[in-house]
Amino acid sequence: MGEVARTQSDLKVLVEKCKEEWKTLWRERIDDRVKAEGMANRDFSKLFVERGTVIVATRAFKQLDLRDILRCHGVGDTDRVVSPSPSVGGWGKFSRTVLNKQSRARAWKETDHMTRRRSCEKKLQRKQGGRGWLHYSMKK
Repeated sequence: MGEVARTQSDLKVLVEKCKEEWKTLWRERIDDRVKAEGMANRDFSKLFVERGTVIVATRAFKQLDLRDILRCHGVGDTDRVVSPSPSVGGWGKFSRTVLNKQSRARAWKETDHMTRRRSCEKKLQRKQGGRGWLHYSMKK
């Protein structure tokens, strides 16, 4: 169905061209507010998309997936080339759920950060009964 790339450098060039077309497709799409859908404004040969193809809509349609397109071109490991989709979670969610729960990350957070915070709290001036900061003024 797609091109068969033989060397690693050919695969890199193919992936970069596909990514470029992917960005252009989403940046230059035609939004039809009446039908509530977005269409491709021209042909994208690397992505197998023709002009007028619905790429985003509010009703039932087949959503484009860059991973499937790269697999059709013969790229083997698409997970290394394309970042995870936002519906799965992406890199930010991965770092919050996996990396922050590792023991070394938590040990650093709890020890170093908390000792600095406690030392700063001791040096603050105290408030006096909800009347604001205590100001000393000279009485006559």
